[in-house]
Amino acid sequence: MNALSRIAPLALALALLAGCVSTAGKDLSPEERTQLYRTAIENARDQDLNDALPIVTSAEEETGQALFDVLRLAPEDCAACALSVSLMNVKAYGIAAVYPADGREAQVEDGLSAFIDQQRQNFQQYLPDQYEIAQAARLETLSDGTILMVMCEDQDGVFDRIRTAIIEGEG
Repeated sequence: MNALSRIAPLALALALLAGCVSTAGKDLSPEERTQLYRTAIENARDQDLNDALPIVTSAEEETGQALFDVLRLAPEDCAACALSVSLMNVKAYGIAAVYPADGREAQVEDGLSAFIDQQRQNFQQYLPDQYEIAQAARLETLSDGTILMVMCEDQDGVFDRIRTAIIEGEG
């Protein structure tokens, strides 16, 4: 038996294992993905914010439809989501983790981008500190297809903690 015939099965096994790791996140159910998003957001912020700004995962929840409307999302746009927004117009605050339904990526991104633009307009002449927060908002699509929007104080730290939790939760 030559060296190549001994290495080939090992190489094939490693390639198959690598393939399993890269697709593991795609196997989460909508419920599991929603819980992953909720937990990631809760863990990325302090208890005061968790108490003051609930996380909504469906339009049927209390304030659910209002949050979807403010974020310019339709429930059918989202295969899974966790949303938290200040409905009071004194704080530039919004976090959304959305796994778009098939073919709805553009609608989700457009809606969240419009929310950011509206918040910037709302605070431009009103509250300069909140305007700065709105200006620094982050909206990105993660490697697994999650669209993540973070608008809050320390948005980079909060964004990184949520992104890390989502990526690690899928592996």
